[in-house]
Amino acid sequence: MFFTLTQALAVVCTLVVAIAGWCGITPAAYAQDNTVDYTLTDLSFRDFSGKQLSGTSFAAAEMREANFRKANLSKTILTKASFLRANLSFADLSGTFADRVIFDGADLSNAIFTDALLTSSSFGEANITGADFSGAIIDRFQVAQMCKYADGVNEITGVATRDSLGCR
Repeated sequence: MFFTLTQALAVVCTLVVAIAGWCGITPAAYAQDNTVDYTLTDLSFRDFSGKQLSGTSFAAAEMREANFRKANLSKTILTKASFLRANLSFADLSGTFADRVIFDGADLSNAIFTDALLTSSSFGEANITGADFSGAIIDRFQVAQMCKYADGVNEITGVATRDSLGCR
């Protein structure tokens, strides 16, 4: 039996929601009744600054150079999304499921990634000044790379970026 990419993604998302439900976690995709689904869309150069997007799905979406400054992206599904050179400064990404996401060249200054799942995601040349990664799950290689230039204190949470990454 063969599945299309959309069918396979739907199966994966269904499994994530089911597992979250079994664990007593509110599934992110169902956190709001009026949630818009941006899965597999091209949102490049769009302006989402200050928007309330909590619980939305941006799975496999292209958001090259989009503006998410001060947006609420908490508890969103970002799997396989691309935020290449996007502005996520002061954005709330707490509790996001961000597996295999590209944050290369993005402005993540003062962003909040607390308790986010960031496995296999890349942060090459991203501005992480003041970003808070407390409790986030990040690949050791990415942490080691970010610790080379991590600096600042998050203006909202008061947590130092280096401390939130566990840098020595």
